Amino acid sequence: MALPICLTVIAIFTLCCVINCNNGVEAFHDIYPDLQSISARSVSKLQRTGYHFQPHPNGPMYYNGIYHLFYQYNPKGAVWGNIVWGHAVSKDLINWKELEPALYPSKPFDKYGVWSGSATVLPGKGPVILYTGVIDKQSNEVQLYAIPENKSDPFLRKWVKPKAFNPIVVADHSMNASVFRDPTTAWWSKDGHWRMLIGGRRKDRGMAYLYRSKDFVKWIQAKHPIHSAASTGMWECPDFYPVSLKGKNGLDISVVGSSSIKHVLKNSLDLTRYEYYTIGTYFKNKDKYIPDNTSEDGWGGLRYDYGNFYASKSFFDPSKNRRILWAWANESDSKEDDVKKGWAGIQSIPRTVWLDYGGKQLVQWPVEELNSLRKKEVKISHQKLKKGQHVEVKGITAAQADVEVTFSFSSLDRAEPFDSRWVNAQDLCSQKGSKVQGGVGPFGLLTLASEKLEEFTPVFFRIFKAPNKHVILMCSDARSSSLKRELYKPSFAGFVNVDLAKNKKLSLKSLIDHSVVESFGAGGRTNILSRVYPTLAIKKKAHLFVFNNGTEHITVEYLKAWSMKSARRN
Repeated sequence: MALPICLTVIAIFTLCCVINCNNGVEAFHDIYPDLQSISARSVSKLQRTGYHFQPHPNGPMYYNGIYHLFYQYNPKGAVWGNIVWGHAVSKDLINWKELEPALYPSKPFDKYGVWSGSATVLPGKGPVILYTGVIDKQSNEVQLYAIPENKSDPFLRKWVKPKAFNPIVVADHSMNASVFRDPTTAWWSKDGHWRMLIGGRRKDRGMAYLYRSKDFVKWIQAKHPIHSAASTGMWECPDFYPVSLKGKNGLDISVVGSSSIKHVLKNSLDLTRYEYYTIGTYFKNKDKYIPDNTSEDGWGGLRYDYGNFYASKSFFDPSKNRRILWAWANESDSKEDDVKKGWAGIQSIPRTVWLDYGGKQLVQWPVEELNSLRKKEVKISHQKLKKGQHVEVKGITAAQADVEVTFSFSSLDRAEPFDSRWVNAQDLCSQKGSKVQGGVGPFGLLTLASEKLEEFTPVFFRIFKAPNKHVILMCSDARSSSLKRELYKPSFAGFVNVDLAKNKKLSLKSLIDHSVVESFGAGGRTNILSRVYPTLAIKKKAHLFVFNNGTEHITVEYLKAWSMKSARRN
């Protein structure tokens, strides 16, 4: 079993948050002792992804010309258990060479688990892994570090855990040590200290504890968390980094104190299995982060992705001056299905992330290296779509494809009235899916569709008229994705923040890869990753359509689609 980036304790399929009232310890996985060490006789390739990497990420980094991806991995089975830190390397973020595990339980301080963490490159000294270890059966957690055994090895195959200093951080007596995990990448300040964050919880208040160190070994807890929020529960996989107010270039994590930057704080919420982020200001002299008041600081806040996307982790890539974001997308089938197919869990495509020109949200886009997998290209332009019409995009392998399309509409007069009570995009998508006729929309793509549309995963927009603006809903609706019943088939959705008064166009990009549809709306302002398991729309029997089910005619201004090669794994 492989999981994705933040090396968080997350099962490939079953995730839970259960409080054991007898001892106050949180269990964050359903555990199946009878299944966790069962290996499939053969690995099913039916819905296995071709260009999405399969593990769950922990601590990605770029070092000496090579990208390193560490991830949680069960080498003995396809459900959660037997977790080690898998390790893969790449020169282009797309084609990966898998190495032997970097970390596995081997010391008294991580005997019961090597959980999530991050990687930090120390100038002049090289990379260090910070990670969470579990020291006992009560799931008490401590923070540890590991260093390469041989820094001259370009692949950094072997890692050691210095006995003299580990553990480097232990929860104090006022903290619940079973909710104390996932150290971030550390940043350096001019006051001579390194700083890192660790996720935690006090009652129902989620928080990110801050620690300082001069030597990266002895860490001192700050008097107050860098930030916390009521009623959010445990903060897993916190991520904290600067973004530039202008342009798409990324920034090293140690860039602080400038009037030309903002900071992003992201948390993965154990209670909801969603993530949210805020954009705000880091006051370095007080070690406090204050979010801007442009979005909610809680469950209803901004998300990187409104779909199957958790335990994300970003890193700065100095080779191209960009910040790259990864996340884990777990399976939506059953644990028994995972055992049968012999694998579970994938990585999102690595995304470049930057601050939108308005300064109120982030924008994401697949890394440019992905384009190297494009093969045959087809185009459609100026295609009119009347109400109820769908047109097939022919000439590509629709089960493994990359499609980019821009839709336009001449008028918004037919947009449906927006009810102010519609605050939950996912509920609205469930209520008004692709089959429910509207005014302006629904329109978009029917991905992984069978020939007669018994199965399809629609990714679409629907436009509503509010008193002072138009509201745009983006959906990726898995309810019609498979004839198989024993699946989780949600209607994922998010609102899109663009001004249609200036430009009556909307763009959509979808990366289709057998059991995943990863979509980017309005240039990457709203993104949705869905896991789906068609039974008819598989391999050469999969189709791709553009469609419109609104009374307002829609024009496919321009569409490009490519068949995609499989990435190399060796």
